[in-house]
Amino acid sequence: MAWGWLPVRGSLTLVRMNETADIHKPGLRAWLGLVVILGPVLLVAMDGSVLFLAMPKVTEALSPTADQALWTLDIYGFVVGSLLITFGTIGDRYGRLKLLMIGVTLFGLGSLGAAFATSPEMLITFRGLMGLAGATLLPSALAVLSELFVDPRQRAQAIGVFAAAFAAGFAIGPAVGGQLLSYFWWGSVFLVNLPVLVLFLALAPFLLREVKASRTGRINALSVVQSVVGLLMTIYAIKHMAAEGFSAPLVIVGLVGAVVLAWFIRRQLTLEHPLLDFGLFRDRVFTIAIITGLLPLAAWSATAYLSGVYLQSVLGISVLRAALLSIPGALLLTVTCIVTPTLVARIGKRSALVTCHTFIAAGLLLLLPIASSGGAGWYIAATVLAGVGYGISFSLVAETAVAAVPSERAGSAAAIAETSNEIGNALGIALLGSLSVLVFRLQGPGLAGTFGETLGLPGLAPAVIDQAKDAFVTGLRVVAVTASLLHLVLGLLTLRWVPKVLDDEKGAGPDDEGPKEAVAEAVAPGSNSGAGVR
Repeated sequence: MAWGWLPVRGSLTLVRMNETADIHKPGLRAWLGLVVILGPVLLVAMDGSVLFLAMPKVTEALSPTADQALWTLDIYGFVVGSLLITFGTIGDRYGRLKLLMIGVTLFGLGSLGAAFATSPEMLITFRGLMGLAGATLLPSALAVLSELFVDPRQRAQAIGVFAAAFAAGFAIGPAVGGQLLSYFWWGSVFLVNLPVLVLFLALAPFLLREVKASRTGRINALSVVQSVVGLLMTIYAIKHMAAEGFSAPLVIVGLVGAVVLAWFIRRQLTLEHPLLDFGLFRDRVFTIAIITGLLPLAAWSATAYLSGVYLQSVLGISVLRAALLSIPGALLLTVTCIVTPTLVARIGKRSALVTCHTFIAAGLLLLLPIASSGGAGWYIAATVLAGVGYGISFSLVAETAVAAVPSERAGSAAAIAETSNEIGNALGIALLGSLSVLVFRLQGPGLAGTFGETLGLPGLAPAVIDQAKDAFVTGLRVVAVTASLLHLVLGLLTLRWVPKVLDDEKGAGPDDEGPKEAVAEAVAPGSNSGAGVR
């Protein structure tokens, strides 16, 4: 019995290739297994955004510096994105269910440590541990889920539910965090993970089976180190320069990080089993798909975080009301993610991608009228309109990326698509968040590096507080305009680079069985794709 990567409803899934075609309908065990798997998946996605509304409370309790606050938010996404492909290969080799159980245990330990952290450094460390655990969960959960549903139609439904749950986790994270903070202390946003994780550990051994690939790729340790070190050094320099200004040590750190990243990319182009197959970016459609995976999540994470600070610290809205204000956009995002396959079947991928970027760009521009004296209504309108675009991007990226490349490289294409989502989530806060910090430093009263630090100073005059609020709002507007312009540019590139007949040329329609069969053949024993391409 062989295993391989199969694109189903926008996600590339590790599935069992049954050469005897003995397809059977899933029973109660399969659907119960799906419910059990969705728990950790929802938590992994939710913990990427749950701190957006909680950060003002965390800042009050732990008093992090500007860069510590940003690291607290994005270290999770960086670790997940950097190790996602590596743990995919480890799972292939040693067993997906085994890795899933270990990952859930580590996620619980990280959640427990983060909940009771007594310093910013401690919180950042445990958030990093949660990110490491999250990197083990996502690819393993998909593989184990595929074992439960052998029938293609039932599997497609299950994967659709999986994708919707993952998107919903990102979307409802701020709302869940806000609801908890209205009744409990900030650590509760992490403790809420524990009951779900304990339930999974109790039920998984009875409902799920072990999954291993027949062929495994190499785990290139140097590539992992290069990607993580290069990325973290570069972002570290950007963060500090935004908050503190240029200095020789920071410039050196940034340059070293950039050199390591360049070395990483060049080395990947020469390896037989690269960690990331950069040769795929020669295809323009693939490039558009991957950027569409990265940019919307970058824009969403940055504006969601900054908007949470705006609602609470500028407008003085309670955390509970701020959470309620985020619900309409979260609901529309989730619904859009579910209905996107039907939309693509009607208008095609090219039009869907353009629609995605148009809605996000328009939604972000609705943040321009906000002011330090009011603007909650504009915030709701912005999240609702942009939520349509975010939902399309979350659902469409992986399937478009896979359809754009030869079937024998489908596994690598899917891995890059998944990684672009996680890195986009982290880069949004790191880069766009740093841009807002830079604007505040230039426009603010000059008493501290960030808005939160400024408001924490004793004895501030009302005029100084008003200046700090106006400077923060200006920074939020600059971030919104910057992200909107980037989406407009990407929309224009989509019109130019993505052919109108993409579905016909690539055979990648959401309900088309042709590509699935092609990929199934490509990942059969003796091929070079799927789990073997790392």
